[in-house]
Amino acid sequence: MKTLILSGFGTNCEKETLYACRRAGGEDADLRHINVIYHEGLDLAQYHLLILIGGFLDGDDLGAARACANRFRFRALPRGGTFLRDLQKFVAQDRLVLGICNGFQLLVKLGLLPGSEAGARQQLTMAPNANHRFEDRWVDMIVEDRSPCVFTKGIGRIELPVRHGEGRVWAESRDVLERLVEQGLAPLMYCSQDGTPTEAYPANPNGSPLGIAALCNPKGTVMGLMPHPEAYNHYTNHPQWSRRPFQGEDGKGLAILRNAYRYLAQSGI
Repeated sequence: MKTLILSGFGTNCEKETLYACRRAGGEDADLRHINVIYHEGLDLAQYHLLILIGGFLDGDDLGAARACANRFRFRALPRGGTFLRDLQKFVAQDRLVLGICNGFQLLVKLGLLPGSEAGARQQLTMAPNANHRFEDRWVDMIVEDRSPCVFTKGIGRIELPVRHGEGRVWAESRDVLERLVEQGLAPLMYCSQDGTPTEAYPANPNGSPLGIAALCNPKGTVMGLMPHPEAYNHYTNHPQWSRRPFQGEDGKGLAILRNAYRYLAQSGI
């Protein structure tokens, strides 16, 4: 099982993502600069998991991940076609895509999330946080048990760090988001202490309607989330680690990656 982590143009989470993949069982993980796609060529078909990492792609010019989305959608590859076309084929083969923070914003702007028969048409956007502030702290989330999402199976409840200024999932109408939640395509939701999904600050750091912290496609093979699972790769990453009972060295964020590798191993893709 081969993992591809794309970096460059302002991303800044590549080293901890690579480390987290290897801790989770993805020993065969490659880190490649985005420029490799256009200057040296990149055979996406040799990989099984693609991770689009966090950071500030192109300085978030034109809006978070918009410039990179345009590059993937319109810039021709040396052998012809576009990287978005390669991504669509990759997804059609039930291979896995994980977009973290800026990577989530990129998947939304490419139209790969929430995914539909409409193809690569953008259906949602990521708006600035409701409080107009950059949020850098830990948040609590519950997992939607009905979700088909490969990455969140059996996790239950999870705490992860967020660090973003444009994390509010937004659509033309609230009805669109309500349908996604009803279909189980919001696998993670910000929650209050009693485990109830919430839109209220500070439990919800960006004001996403219905508490949406992540989205997946109908097959559950593509997920984008605003929190950073790669940043909780060891139990000492948590600010309260010394005050909590020891439950093993793994940080809870590794569960998301372990689910991905388990799925790939069982499916034989």
